[in-house]
This record gives sequence, structure tokens and C-alpha cells, in this order.
Amino acid sequence: MSPRGRLTAFVAVTVVAVVAATAYGLRERDRVDEQRAREPAVSRAAAGSLARLPRIVFRHTGLDNRYGTVAMVALDDPRGARDFTDVQCDRVAAWSGGASCLTTAGLTGFEAQELDADWQVQRSHPLPGVPSRTRVSPDGSLVATTSFVTGHSYLATGFSTETVVREWGGGRDWGNLEQFDLVLDGRAVSPVDRNVWGVTFAGGDRFYATVATGGATWLVEGDLGDRTLTSVARDAECPALSPDGSRVAFKVDTDPGSGTTWGLAVLDLATGARHEPSRGPRGVDDQVTWLDDDTLIYGLPRADQPGVSDVWSLDVSPGASRAPSLLVEEAWSPSVVDR
Repeated sequence: MSPRGRLTAFVAVTVVAVVAATAYGLRERDRVDEQRAREPAVSRAAAGSLARLPRIVFRHTGLDNRYGTVAMVALDDPRGARDFTDVQCDRVAAWSGGASCLTTAGLTGFEAQELDADWQVQRSHPLPGVPSRTRVSPDGSLVATTSFVTGHSYLATGFSTETVVREWGGGRDWGNLEQFDLVLDGRAVSPVDRNVWGVTFAGGDRFYATVATGGATWLVEGDLGDRTLTSVARDAECPALSPDGSRVAFKVDTDPGSGTTWGLAVLDLATGARHEPSRGPRGVDDQVTWLDDDTLIYGLPRADQPGVSDVWSLDVSPGASRAPSLLVEEAWSPSVVDR
């Protein structure tokens, strides 16, 4: 299969999966709302403030009356009791001062919300399509959102992505990152087929993201002040910068001939050395998060239970050879709030 064919197939499969998951989530949400209406009201603050550190925040995926609700567990007891909010998100990214929530409103409406530490909506804005990714900078000053969009892509599927970076709190909006100047392998290019997604913040105006063009994907370093995207490595998707800023983890296609057999890799930014764990997971369709400087966490759907996923962890320290281990059951879209 050609690179363009693989990219087209990936986008088509991803969008079908997202749309199916969204439809399933809407059905579950209707059922949950009916059950929840018969339950005693619980305040968002009572469910636990994000200011109580350290915690893992995630979307609950158990097939019960809390399906799709944001929940939290203690970082030192991830298999323990979880605190539930009454906030429903398709994607969530949290920091100690609040959370970014991408949510589905009805059959055709999508919205990005900024929530405070007690889960109150502070501001919101519409999204142009199905929620895909969101990240908040470690200091809470910036938020990125990615949506699938129909109608303006070069691909035969007709799907594209729109990724926007904004100041937290309603400040500056840098707009669609596709409008930034793009430099690949040291050469300025202006492809009409570019897509950008999977932002991870690096401090100040810097960030990393994925750029797809010409049937290939690139890890790029972005600069908000200069409005530039500059390639760092090829064949990388959905990056996540380690807490110490020394390494970037991302998705890789471990079997290019088959299309979308996604595994994980880690790039040392100082040396350029790239490591793909031999006992790492397969089939990961998530933007990973770092639990600490040596451990990745990510969501993985259950093959035997549609709509249910779990959060797994993987040790990527030098010389590590352990297989992934289950960290949080019935969970998706995890964030680590410990600093």
C-alpha cells in the first residue's frame, strides 16, 4: 500500500471509529441522564477539587450510569476508589487549576469547555467537528484542541483535522496551526494537503505536534511567536513530551504494509536516538501521557467489550523490558495532575 493510501486508510478507519464511538456515547448518555435524574444531586465541588494533588484524571468507561463522566483516582492508588464529577467529556486534559473538556452536544454540536478546579464551566467555544485531542500546558497558560472536520480535506474520505491553540482564560487565539509556516528537512514548504494534530506543550511559546503531508507524518517543533512548525523526525504521531523535557513519546506504525498496527516509540531529543520497546503495546490509538519521567500511560479499548477501555502503563526507562501493565480499569483520556 502506498504512503498516501495508508494515510487515507488510517483517516477513514479513525473517523469511522470516532463516529461510532460518538454514537455509542450519545446512546449511553441518554440512558445515563435518565438514571441520573432519579438520583440525589451531587455538587461538582463535592466530587473533589483538582487542587487536591496528586491525581489521575480520566473519562470513566464502565458500562454503568457514570459512563462518559470524568473521574479521578489517587496517583499512589490507581486501582482504588474513584471520585466522580458530574461532567461529561469525550476528551479531557487536566492540570491543577482546571481542565479542558471536549464534549458532544446533541447529534451535530461539539464544544470545548474550560473548567475550573471545582469543575465549573468558565468559558466555552464551539468545535467544527468530532472531538479528537486536547492538551493543557503544565502551567495552565495554554490549551490545544483538535477536531475532525468534514468538507475541506484533499483526502478522498473528505475528512481533515483542525488544531487550535489558545491562551487559557479567554486570551489570545493563534488560530488553526495549518496556517503556520512549515519547514521539513530544512526546506520551507507550503503543501495544500497538510493536517496538524496532537499538540504537547514544551514551555513558553514552544510545543510539539504531528504534521501529515504527502502521505507521510512528521514530528514537528512549533513556535507560537514565530508561527512556525519545523520537522524533528519522520514517522511519528500524537507526541507527548516527558516531564523533564528530554524525550518525546509517540505512536508509530509497526507494520507499514498493513496500515495501522500502532505501537509506541520514544525519541531522545538530545541524541536523536529512537527506541521502540520490544514488549510494548499494539493497537494504541491514543495520545500517550507520561506518568513520570520513565513511564507512559495510554488508553486501550477492550476487544470483547465495545465502548469500554482501560488505561495501561509502560516502563520506557533505559534497559526496561517489562510488558505493559493495567493501571486504571474502565478509563480513557488520562491526565496526571501532580505538579
